[in-house]
Amino acid sequence: MRINLSSVFVEDQEKALAFYTDVLGFVKKNDVPVGEHRWLTVVSPENPDGAQLLLEPNAHPAAAAFQQAISADGIPATSFDVADCQAEAARLAERGVVFTQQPLSMGPVTAAVFEDTVGNLIQIASHD
Repeated sequence: MRINLSSVFVEDQEKALAFYTDVLGFVKKNDVPVGEHRWLTVVSPENPDGAQLLLEPNAHPAAAAFQQAISADGIPATSFDVADCQAEAARLAERGVVFTQQPLSMGPVTAAVFEDTVGNLIQIASHD
């Protein structure tokens, strides 16, 4: 068994796609119209056949409420593994990414949290 798809709720799929590809560096994998929304996934360029991240519209009232509640409580919607959290945070900050938690060493892990511009907090972490 392996994970092949995970999702984050987003307020605007087009804005999310721009952020996740142009700023973070993911690659668009699927973009299929589904009614007024899209089945829109991105993948890591390091593993284009690996796990996909679905940029899922938060159109359902429960989804929007959940997204707003966890963000307000400072809880990241997901976490991405990076080789060097300090270096990746510096790279993203140069691209205008707003961090709510600068890289923080917590034993064997260094983690940072940023806003994804579409309603989520996202964590990046490296294993030191």
